[in-house]
Amino acid sequence: MLSLKKATIEKESLVRKELLETARIHFESHILKHKMNIEVMLANPIAIPEHTDIMDAIEKELAIIAEYDDKAEMLKKYFKP
Repeated sequence: MLSLKKATIEKESLVRKELLETARIHFESHILKHKMNIEVMLANPIAIPEHTDIMDAIEKELAIIAEYDDKAEMLKKYFKP
């Protein structure tokens, strides 16, 4: 009975660890995606016709990066693996 309980705790610990790692990767992926969007706009600002206000478009991308960076930091701060 004790080994079953131990196995259950170990499994829950593994699931927790995997969920935290998945969340971290998710946040980092969004950061990389929006960084790339900014790099594309900076490299060729006329390539995206719907972005006539490039500064506004970059600011929006930065806001999204900041949101995901905050989430990643909160995950790291409050949910140690």
